[in-house]
Amino acid sequence: MAKKKIVSLEGAVKTDAGLSYKGIIMEPVVEKCEGCERVVAFEGDNYCPTYAQPEKKWAHGVCNFATHVRAEMDKAGKVKVNPLKASKRAARGR
Repeated sequence: MAKKKIVSLEGAVKTDAGLSYKGIIMEPVVEKCEGCERVVAFEGDNYCPTYAQPEKKWAHGVCNFATHVRAEMDKAGKVKVNPLKASKRAARGR
């Protein structure tokens, strides 16, 4: 059973550059982040406490922190697997 950790942005300060939290400037989440369990509301905007620049996380595909997105399927209908991990699993006999 996994414990849910409640994250708050306590001590954060809203600035012109964005939200300053523990010395890091955080940008608001993008539309693709809506529905993620990690998103936290702060003064009318939503922020991701896990990654400061969510737009860059989605630039090359799916964000690896996203809790609302499943692994992509390829054309054959199988889940995409890292080739290095696949070779290691095959070597172990899995």
